[in-house]
Amino acid sequence: MTEPIVPKIEDQALKENAAKPKKEKPAKAPKEVKAKAPAKKKIEGAEMKGIDVAKEDDLAEWYKQVLTKAKMIDYYDVSGCYILLPSACYIWRTIREWFTDNIETLGVEEGYFPIFISEDNLTREKEHIEGFAAEVAWVTHGGNSKLEKRVAIRPTSETAMYGFFARHIQSYQDLPLKLNQWNNVVRWEFKHPMPFLRSREFLWQEGHTAHFTKAEADKEVLQILDWYAGIYEHLLAVPMVKGTKTNNEKFAGADYTTTVEGFIPSTGRGIQGGTSHMLGQHFSKMFDIKVEDPEKGPNGEAKPAINVWQNSWGFTTRSIGVMIMIHSDNKGLVIPPRVAKTQVVIIPVGVTAKTSEEKKQELYGDVEKFAKDLRGTKAWDIKVRVETDTRDKYSPGWKFNDWELKGVPLRLEWGPKDKEAGVLTYSRRDTGAKSTIPVGDLTTEVPKLLETIQGDLFTKADAEYKEHRKEITNWDDFVPALNSKNVCLIPHCEGDDCEDEIKKMSARTSEGDSAAEDARAPSMGAKSLCIPFEQPDGIKEGETKCTNPNCKELAKRWVMFGRSY
Repeated sequence: MTEPIVPKIEDQALKENAAKPKKEKPAKAPKEVKAKAPAKKKIEGAEMKGIDVAKEDDLAEWYKQVLTKAKMIDYYDVSGCYILLPSACYIWRTIREWFTDNIETLGVEEGYFPIFISEDNLTREKEHIEGFAAEVAWVTHGGNSKLEKRVAIRPTSETAMYGFFARHIQSYQDLPLKLNQWNNVVRWEFKHPMPFLRSREFLWQEGHTAHFTKAEADKEVLQILDWYAGIYEHLLAVPMVKGTKTNNEKFAGADYTTTVEGFIPSTGRGIQGGTSHMLGQHFSKMFDIKVEDPEKGPNGEAKPAINVWQNSWGFTTRSIGVMIMIHSDNKGLVIPPRVAKTQVVIIPVGVTAKTSEEKKQELYGDVEKFAKDLRGTKAWDIKVRVETDTRDKYSPGWKFNDWELKGVPLRLEWGPKDKEAGVLTYSRRDTGAKSTIPVGDLTTEVPKLLETIQGDLFTKADAEYKEHRKEITNWDDFVPALNSKNVCLIPHCEGDDCEDEIKKMSARTSEGDSAAEDARAPSMGAKSLCIPFEQPDGIKEGETKCTNPNCKELAKRWVMFGRSY
């Protein structure tokens, strides 16, 4: 079992001085007492829960405390890099297994390519490297010797993998070639780092495939995107909007980029959840990946070789941060049952100093039996994951708060009164709702409850996202809607310059702007998040104007704009 977090005395001098006798000092003239700055508002009962800052008061500090006190991460001595602890790794493993099972149905196989990329390779595709140039970390020395040519630490692996593709694709019969790898990448961002959401090193999967026809590549891109949405909605209980990135926001070197876009209600900001790119033939031309055309010309002559069509698609541990931001509260983590390392905890209650050892052990024995019975049951065809907490040093109340902090979806309590009534008391982590389950129904009702919790978490988040997606047709309503923590769907011309202008025009100003927002991004303008696949009605071809008042073009489609991570 996990031991509680014990505060440490950081200053050794405090401990030493506490044991020293105090010397008398001559009296001094009284000083003028200055008003102190108001102390940070503390949550009542924080000494029990561990989280002492409210999510609505200081989101950044709340997020940090939830991650560290619930033991999801620990900090590291390189800025922007973090230690992922077992609870976080379990979530990532669940995502990995679910996604792998799906992509294997497409014939995708697993491989691994080196973390180092030569500068010559990385710079072969001009548009591609321009998109990553500011974030590339370079190795310039090996030991004490300066390298003749610096080596990049992969920001992504297109250029690392496509030399291999060129060597191994010699015929149209070698297609399709489909590889996926689970690895880490480094992008040396200089923005303020946030664990999971914006870090310099992160874990991800990246799939790279080559196809004979564009139609095959197009079909795969959309299938992968559906599975990315499935990770969020089926596993993490997080709603997503599927769409296409604008030309400004597409992946560097891609023909087009599809995306799933999420929303963080606490800040009113959008967040990219995962992207699936159709790369076209750009990289295959650059790396000379081509095959003979199996069809002959009109006179039986060979046709020119065909460059293959390629896709790449990636999904990262950012997803864990999105889940935490959306579901968790002032008591700590709220983890959806499907990805929770521990789904159920059973805690004995009602054990006092007057309880005989025999009665206590009888209760503890019951608890272990319930756990064993539940571990033999399944929710979503997966065995229920159960822990028991029979630690004698801590009160039931302390244990309740400890497991709530860790986000365990369902707590069961068993004490003398429960035994007499033949029921177990339960408490849901997501709502705090309490009721009882007859002992005889335990193995059927607990899996149902877990499924209900999973569904309710998604329903709540989905309703909130829909409430904060506003359809705006008048520019005067656009910035106020952003400041009220919304993302906005607007009729747009899809012009690159117009999009840039909207971002500048929607930057936050102090004048008349009192909306609560992430203090580290007070001047952020709205950028395009995606062109949603599901388009609202209302745009009349040849009539509807672009929402930007300075733009003279007609609107083509609804585009979702928002401040974003």
